[in-house]
Amino acid sequence: MNDKINLNYLENYAHDVSEKICSEYFGTKRYMSGQEIIQLTPSSQVNFMVIKTLFEKWNAELEKLKANPYFDYKDMAVSEALKEFMNVLSRAIKIEHHHFLPLLEIAVIDTVLLALDPMVYFWGEIEKSQGSSPHGHLKASRKYIKWHENMLNELMEKGGHGYADQYKTALSDTYQQLLDQLAEPKPLLEGLAQVQPIVWEQLLPETKKKNHIEDATPDETPLHNESPEAEDLEETQVDSEEKVEAVEKNAFGSHEKDIDPALAWAKFEAEQSGILKGPITSMDDGLAINQRFMFTKKLFDGNPDLMGHAFKSIDECDSFVEAIDLVNDRYVDELNWDKESDEVNEFLHLIYRKFDEK
Repeated sequence: MNDKINLNYLENYAHDVSEKICSEYFGTKRYMSGQEIIQLTPSSQVNFMVIKTLFEKWNAELEKLKANPYFDYKDMAVSEALKEFMNVLSRAIKIEHHHFLPLLEIAVIDTVLLALDPMVYFWGEIEKSQGSSPHGHLKASRKYIKWHENMLNELMEKGGHGYADQYKTALSDTYQQLLDQLAEPKPLLEGLAQVQPIVWEQLLPETKKKNHIEDATPDETPLHNESPEAEDLEETQVDSEEKVEAVEKNAFGSHEKDIDPALAWAKFEAEQSGILKGPITSMDDGLAINQRFMFTKKLFDGNPDLMGHAFKSIDECDSFVEAIDLVNDRYVDELNWDKESDEVNEFLHLIYRKFDEK
């Protein structure tokens, strides 16, 4: 999927859908049970994504327990007891409204991403392995992922018990191999669209632009000699576009200059846009799945460790200006960043969210 997803629209859509579903359900009930989650929406994939998130949260808690040095969690009896405990616990799911809403929002976003761009989605799943082989995580997740199963199975076969880098290479190969066989996103998302229609032109704005260009005919193209008024209007529009372009370029500096933190801050403060709005405690906390993939590939030469080090260094900065200075010193020239690109724009906006003051 080459069309860029509008993260602002996707987040707002996920929030609106989740609010609607939760308002209807919790209007008469206090708790959500596991069986009710499975039947919650017309999209079975959304329902399973919620269960998948709960399963992952349980595993996170279990890892904390295993970190305790006083008990042998590899003991067979302990292992069997934990499995039985999980089975009992899974039949006792009981979630209140304010806890369930964010789970559902994540499930909707993950579902849309899986439908639109399975490569980015599975890249995010590989990242969850955190230094271990992704095989175990993907194997456990397979029961909850109902779309692009052939891609997931092929990925696991090629990746074997290798680590993240091997899986990412296998993912790229698998995606190219199965690209023509992947299901179209619109039919996959029909169940979700029954709850609330998806405005595809907003979700995938690049598709709208391409369709507009392809549908245009010579008769629809304005002629320069139609009238003096038409020429004036066109010149005014060009001047306006040039001014906007100049402001955006100045916000990040020219190719010969570093990013200007003051101009960048002013630009983002004026925009206050959707998914990139609101403070975050750390760079990693504010990162969407497809942003992680995009930043790693486009800004950090495909090296997730390099990006992780950059995030840690930025988190240790005391201000937005200090963070931008760090980015200028270490990455902009060294990694040959295009300061006018969408990737750099989103990366800088993530830094903006990290700091409450200049």
